[in-house]
Amino acid sequence: MKRGKMMEFVVALDVSMGKSYSVIYQDQRCLYEEEISHNQLGFQQLFDHIQTLPGSVTVVFEATGIYSKPVESFCQRNALRYCILNPLEAKKQLELGTLRSWKTDKHDAHLLAQSHSLHRREEKRTQSAIYQNLRDFSRFYQEIEEEIKRMRMYLHNALQLSFPELEQFFSSRVTPYALSLMELFPHPDLVLDSSITKIKNQLILHTSKNISQNRAKQKAVEIMSYAHSSYPSVPPESVQTQKVRYYARQLLHLLEEKERVAKELIEEAKNLPEFELFLSVPGIGEISAALVMGELGDLSRFSNHKKVNAFVGIDIRRYQSGKYHGQDHINERGNPKGRKILYIIIRNMIRQQKAAPNHIVDYYYKLKKQPTPKKDKVAVVACMNKLIKCMYSMAWNHTKYDYSHAVSMDQ
Repeated sequence: MKRGKMMEFVVALDVSMGKSYSVIYQDQRCLYEEEISHNQLGFQQLFDHIQTLPGSVTVVFEATGIYSKPVESFCQRNALRYCILNPLEAKKQLELGTLRSWKTDKHDAHLLAQSHSLHRREEKRTQSAIYQNLRDFSRFYQEIEEEIKRMRMYLHNALQLSFPELEQFFSSRVTPYALSLMELFPHPDLVLDSSITKIKNQLILHTSKNISQNRAKQKAVEIMSYAHSSYPSVPPESVQTQKVRYYARQLLHLLEEKERVAKELIEEAKNLPEFELFLSVPGIGEISAALVMGELGDLSRFSNHKKVNAFVGIDIRRYQSGKYHGQDHINERGNPKGRKILYIIIRNMIRQQKAAPNHIVDYYYKLKKQPTPKKDKVAVVACMNKLIKCMYSMAWNHTKYDYSHAVSMDQ
């Protein structure tokens, strides 16, 4: 007697803030539908229904940022198989074969379940906790960097009205020393009301880094000179002057947080074998290695490097209709933060090319010098592709970077 085929069930959820509309399907037949809250009672209610199903269960839902995280956590904690759909992918799948002239939570949940058998949806492979934690640290670090950029713009705008000459103290980057100075003297009148000796003593007292007497006096003379030549647009008691002090303090705090998070990020990354492997690539430092590990995660969950490309969003999208062949573009449907980090790494490699031989830099100049030179951005993206292939091979084979081996593989 032949054994019967195992029954398969699909649990589809249309996720929104704090709740989901859930349906359970067997083939094209709906067995259950109800709205659940993202709390213990709601998830337990859904799990009780799932436990009654006499077969294999797959949960399907669309990625909606932070709102879909509780659903993913529910699946992981209960060891449920699940598929997370990229929003663009979900839109395309749901529109296939339907006019979709309206959108409701109920309608989308049913369509997700009904269309599941029509598509080869890959199940999400859960990474170990250390990769999840590393990604959170990486995102936190990047959020702080974005906040620093925003605060620096606000500080620049306020300084242009109160004491623009102070920006000469941080022409290339914001430093704790320059910010301490701005907080103390946000307006030239405050400098002119003081003396070089008093300014020198305040710099020594309030600057976090050790500064010598001679260095402090030199800076005091500079700021006094700036104050004499400055022509501020606002008085010292203005709101703009207060804003300079406020944004300087905020930036000082953000720089401290950035340094703290960077240390924790790197310490976490050191627990994984890929860290030392990626550090061996010329142009990749500790923070870059930790950040890219946080965004790419466990590379062993990908069967080949092309799937990593698709995950990041630098796989090629082609358009062809009849005899027309459109220009190739990268997909850009993947991980934008991962793309940004890889782009910065390639730029760092090009800048530091004299430090050590690097086959990726060689490839960049090959693309730039061929009979039909590639545009800079196109060449950089091609190098990102090559870097992913290199890192994927290193992670799978547990080998450090070897320039001669990399060159021989390219030939």
